[in-house]
Amino acid sequence: MSFAIAFAAFSKSFLLVVATMLPILNPVSVSAIFLTLTEGASNATRRSIATRIAVNVTLLLIFFMLVGSYMLEMFGLSIDVVRLGGGLLVSVIGWNMINTNSTEGRTEKLAEAFTPEMARRRAFYPLTFPLTYGPGSLAATITIGVSLLDRSSPAITVVNVMGAAVGSLVVGIILLLCNRYADKLLKPLGETGTIVFLRISAFILLCLGIQIAWSGLSNLISDAIAHGVTQAYEQRH
Repeated sequence: MSFAIAFAAFSKSFLLVVATMLPILNPVSVSAIFLTLTEGASNATRRSIATRIAVNVTLLLIFFMLVGSYMLEMFGLSIDVVRLGGGLLVSVIGWNMINTNSTEGRTEKLAEAFTPEMARRRAFYPLTFPLTYGPGSLAATITIGVSLLDRSSPAITVVNVMGAAVGSLVVGIILLLCNRYADKLLKPLGETGTIVFLRISAFILLCLGIQIAWSGLSNLISDAIAHGVTQAYEQRH
């Protein structure tokens, strides 16, 4: 395997993770909820919670990208079916994000349920899961993990996994920075700027979901055609 091929595979998997997971995780939107839930906490406490959330999300991303596909194989699901289903789900998430009006109701309910002390104790639940890394993120992570597999070249698979791991680390760092500097980050955006940012991210997510779904569907169609041709040939002979 040449360096150019390895670099291309690494870059593709890296960009796939970053471009897919950032719109789903919505660090800017989550940082607003994080800021609300940690209201009254010291800066040191907020930094500690933000670090824990970032580490948790990064580990969850890497874990389910590596193990998720094998878990699905236990249930007899093909890779292309997972690509199709996962891509459709990601597209639906993107579509819902485009058409959503606000998350104020959810934010207010979570804010009422947590004091700063409870937030410190529960950095994983619900601040990491499901607030930051929810079911949609889980489905997208497994879908990405499946797309990293290259049955014809184990070396490419290894390079893909390395690129995805680095991409997960970058996503975690971005999430960490957004939460740590939530008060400074959201102030210049304002309400209108935040809405515009979320809508653009949602559209990108919708397109990525369609691309992933088409990848699985096209392979399923090709397999079905090949199977039909084989059966027709066997019947004639």
